[in-house]
Amino acid sequence: MKLLLDTSAFLWFQADSPHLSPVVRAQILDPANEVYLSSMSVWEIARKYGQGGIALPSHPSARIPVVREEPSIASLSLAQTDALTAEKLQLLHKGPFDRMLIAQALLRGLVIAACDRAFEPYPVQVLW
Repeated sequence: MKLLLDTSAFLWFQADSPHLSPVVRAQILDPANEVYLSSMSVWEIARKYGQGGIALPSHPSARIPVVREEPSIASLSLAQTDALTAEKLQLLHKGPFDRMLIAQALLRGLVIAACDRAFEPYPVQVLW
């Protein structure tokens, strides 16, 4: 499976939170899967951390690479086509970070690991 982690899924994974579904946790840890964290999620985490909206054991610049190493979570860069595709999406979800994840998943055939029901109206597969 090719899995794209929603920002919340990544944050719950790094915190070993019970909020993360056991199914998603198992898929992240399965070495047969390709697991990705979008640069959009990294930006969202950095913004929220900088604004005091989330707490992490260390600064995102130190924490995110360490968490990504263990189960081999690859970085998914933002491409021009991602941005253009996100802007073409029907405005069913107003969150710009999530809309970009939807575009990235659509263009690359990725399953999104997310508990957010706002992904459901879009033609992407969601795992939770």
